[in-house]
Amino acid sequence: MEPIEGCRTVQGMSANPDDSEAWGRALAGDGEAFGELFDRHRDRVQRHSRRLVNGHHDADDVVAVTFLEAWRRRDRVRLVDGSVLPWLLVTATFSAQNLSRGIRRHRALLGRLPAQADAPDHANRDEGGPASDALARLSLADRQVIVLCVLEGFSTDEAAQALGVPPGTVKSRLSRAKRRLAHHVEPRLHASKLNQEEAR
Repeated sequence: MEPIEGCRTVQGMSANPDDSEAWGRALAGDGEAFGELFDRHRDRVQRHSRRLVNGHHDADDVVAVTFLEAWRRRDRVRLVDGSVLPWLLVTATFSAQNLSRGIRRHRALLGRLPAQADAPDHANRDEGGPASDALARLSLADRQVIVLCVLEGFSTDEAAQALGVPPGTVKSRLSRAKRRLAHHVEPRLHASKLNQEEAR
């Protein structure tokens, strides 16, 4: 697999180490090389997954599925400027969406069952706040560009390569996604500020 060429920097800092050599060995079936890539990118994929799902356990599941897919589909993974990270982040987004869909189906099934007398365990509740709620309301395409360009610091060209779309598409999606985020977050932040002022 040929890596996509170009200069890779994030916010003016040096990029992650080049994954091309380790990925080449992983393509040949070298589990140690794949383990190096896992160690190198696990934390970033974990942070990304945490933004997409509620709960640390669900994020762990997304990370596990993402790296399983990377190993299983390693002959089809696209490196961006020598890095496998953009592919991992996009795959994590799809994995999180699949997990969320499965959770919704499970809850719908449970909703059709007769009600139980037990109260819910509030220790399992994990709210991400207004920004996380607003991000979850975006479409998959909008969420991907926000995560890649805003939260992870990739350029629009790099995000376009990772998503397989033209840079102009990423720019328009990014603009639209920022407007939608502001639309969802600003009213909640304003209400929160009013509540704080009333409490004083």
